[in-house]
Amino acid sequence: MESKQKENSGKFRSIKFFGEHKSVIKSEVLSGLTVALALIPESIAFAFVAGVSPILSLQTAVVIGLVAATFTGRPGMISSSTAAIAVVVASLVATHGLEYLFATVILMGILQLIIGFLKLGKYARIIPYPVMLGFLNGLSIVIFLAQLDQFKINRVTEVNGVSVTESVWMSSGDLLLMIGFVLFTMAIIHIVPKFTKAVPSSLIAIIVMTIIAVVLGNSGIHLRNVQDFAGMEIAGGLPGFHIPQVPLNFETLSIIFPYALIGGLVGLTEAVLTLQVLDEMTNTRGRTNKEIIAQGLANTVNGFLGGMGGDAMIGQSIINIKSGGRHRMSGLVAASALMIFIMFGSAFINAIPLAGLVGVMFMVVVSTFKWESLRYKGKVPAQDILVIIVVSLITIFADLASAVIAGVVVSALIFAWEKGKVIYANEEESATGEKTYKINGTVFFGSVLNFKELFNVEEDPDTVVLDLKYAKVTDYSAVEAISSITKRYEDAGKTFRIVRLSEDCKRLFHNANAFTSVVIDEGEDEVIEYPYV
Repeated sequence: MESKQKENSGKFRSIKFFGEHKSVIKSEVLSGLTVALALIPESIAFAFVAGVSPILSLQTAVVIGLVAATFTGRPGMISSSTAAIAVVVASLVATHGLEYLFATVILMGILQLIIGFLKLGKYARIIPYPVMLGFLNGLSIVIFLAQLDQFKINRVTEVNGVSVTESVWMSSGDLLLMIGFVLFTMAIIHIVPKFTKAVPSSLIAIIVMTIIAVVLGNSGIHLRNVQDFAGMEIAGGLPGFHIPQVPLNFETLSIIFPYALIGGLVGLTEAVLTLQVLDEMTNTRGRTNKEIIAQGLANTVNGFLGGMGGDAMIGQSIINIKSGGRHRMSGLVAASALMIFIMFGSAFINAIPLAGLVGVMFMVVVSTFKWESLRYKGKVPAQDILVIIVVSLITIFADLASAVIAGVVVSALIFAWEKGKVIYANEEESATGEKTYKINGTVFFGSVLNFKELFNVEEDPDTVVLDLKYAKVTDYSAVEAISSITKRYEDAGKTFRIVRLSEDCKRLFHNANAFTSVVIDEGEDEVIEYPYV
């Protein structure tokens, strides 16, 4: 009797749980399905970039998606095979083959795990907001340009008896038809939320477009679909455990390590920026180091299952969030649905028209691009606009990692330049003829030139005091600058003293002794004799 009551109580709790969370579960499942459908053509495209089979890229998307969603530090984030990783490994696949690719993916995952366990994700906070804006704008343009290939077909021509394949635009009739259905898809996605948000508008658009494609196909009008794009029927099973068949020696390590390091950093850069974007969209905060560990674990597992590696996908993550996905369930559903599609739903996948999927991606472009940044002129500092433009251009013409690094460097240099201007001295002269320079600001590599110009050695009296109570001496460039000023006063036969240093400044001067041969004598009155040696 008691066991019966416990059983009924357990059933009641289960019913209550699903009743209370019914709307959440519905949103998670539907957004996951939408993402799974949108992942198909992109995964196939990434396979062509990397030089691997489409089914390998799709299986990679499944494995990366499942593992990353399970251990993610940012619920709602979608991970899969990506263009960034495909570009990195393309030359490796071409020169050394798939086995070296699998070994590289494993090493890439291990490097990411090390970065995560060492908690180095905190350094992602140094990425300025203008860099993120430039990244988003550049990425949206990259996504837009990548979709233009869907409006082209391959044409084979004979040149001197040799068959040459070239990519050309569709005929005018087919091109107009394709554009029309792309715009129709975008219209559905835009209009449906005004009537209902119960079902993701992207999913509705894809279903409607698939029905239209089937009806038109029966009428003799064929729309290009996924099968046409891949050149084969997309079908397959689950990947199996596989140890890369490569020699375990230093030569192998020297081949795969550069690719693993670059791929790992590119992947983590994209993951961290995606995390920040989703944080902003949802007004929540993800766990950076946990996400890095999740990405590393996903790639390590993927390498042992014969995959091409991947990372977070900002476009699909935005689709997921905008479709209502807020929990890890949506990521698990997306990967699981993609796996089921591959195994059992190849007929449905092959029927999806590319026009519908291109329309979905164009709406991602519209939502990803920060349109307000076009109105920043005259409203934000010119240097921030410069950073946005630089990062956007490098993202378009190079890669994400280079763009972010360049953006951080440019931002740092601009900050150093502007910070270097904010330094000045209040000059005071005592009744005994002693002159005091009270420095205000930070003395560092960016301000040393302005700092040196504050002093008038020739016209100053015989005794000069440098008061650093309201100043901050931060680096060796500052120590060298003070050494230079001291030497100038010494050469002029004048006495130069330093007073009222903070403890950090005193420590910096003491540590610099080994490099500058400076002798510091601290008296009770906090006057430091600072002879130049």
